[in-house]
This record gives sequence, structure tokens and C-alpha cells, in this order.
Amino acid sequence: MDVRLPSKVLEDLVNQFYKLPGIGYRTAIKLALHVLHSDKNDVLQFSESFKKIATDTFFCTTCHNLSPQKDMRCEICTSPKRDQSIVCVVETIKDIVAIESLNIYTGSYHVLGGIISPINGISPSDLKLDSLFERIDNQESKEIIFALPTTLDGDTTCFYIHKKIQNKNIQFSTLSRGLSVGDQLEFADKITLSQSFLERVPYEKSNAL
Repeated sequence: MDVRLPSKVLEDLVNQFYKLPGIGYRTAIKLALHVLHSDKNDVLQFSESFKKIATDTFFCTTCHNLSPQKDMRCEICTSPKRDQSIVCVVETIKDIVAIESLNIYTGSYHVLGGIISPINGISPSDLKLDSLFERIDNQESKEIIFALPTTLDGDTTCFYIHKKIQNKNIQFSTLSRGLSVGDQLEFADKITLSQSFLERVPYEKSNAL
């Protein structure tokens, strides 16, 4: 963008905001100027939060959700109120946030960290699949819920997982197609996502792509 900024410091901040998803260059300038004119203590607290994300972020040793401490399980995996025999398989932590906001699910999760996508060079070995299969072998899982994107790659990932563990005595289900094809969970409204979750159907009978 051909926008002249008055200082290198401001320019660097604008460029950092510009890297964020959904942020255009002019919006990045607006955010940077907001920081410039904010209270100094607020800015320092803001920057400290960014630093902690880089240095103090830990992941659950079981499901790969965020964990309060290193080499520990998350609050969901350790909660006696959650049914650990039900595992909802999701693409990213953002999907857990979306589902938890509904207050309707009491099982556990497993974050894959992506979905199989040959065109993008993402293979099964790039995902947290081995730990999922290990969980299923070591605990009495009774249901696997596929809550992956309603895309070809999402369906490919569901098919791969199902094929690997279909001989287990486990019920497989997927969200009902209240979600439009191509939808991401994080962008679905709460009513649609709730209905899709509560009215989930057996995986074998789903309308997979």
C-alpha cells in the first residue's frame, strides 16, 4: 500500500496488525493509531498478553486443547462432569470454543490440528491422529463424533479415521447437515450449530460428499 507513515515504529506495528486474518491495511493503520493514543499502561499490558501467548501457552497431553500448565491435561479432560467415553473430533481449538459456547455438550474433545488435504500437502502424519487412536485403544470410548468442516477435505478426514478404527465397538456419528456444505463451525450461528450437534446422525448414514 502506498501510504506514507510518519515513523518506522508505527510502520512496524501496522505491518504486524496487517498479518492478522481479516485485517486490511487501512484497518491495520487504524488499530496502530489506536494503540499509539492509548494509555501507556494499557499498551504495556496488551503487549504482555501477546508475549505470554508465545511463551506460556501449553497444550493438553490428551486432547491437544489449551492446558493451564506444561505436560498437563486440560480442564475438560480432567473434569468428573465430562463423559470421557464420548470424543468429539474437531479441526482446531476454535471449534471447541464454538461448541462450548452452546452449553449442550458434556463429552470430551480431540483436536487434530488440521484436516487431510492433499492439495495443500497435509497428510495424516501431519495431524494428531496417532494420539486419537491411542486414546481409543486405552480407554473405553463409546462414541466418536465427527465435527469437522463440511468440505471434501473434512469428509476425507472422517473417512480415514473411520476406516482405521471401524472394527472397534464404537458408535460413529457426525453433525447433521443443518450446516451448509463448506461451512466452518466457528462461523455457524448458535441455533444452527446446536441443532446440527443435537440431531447428529450415524456416520455411515450421513450425506458425506
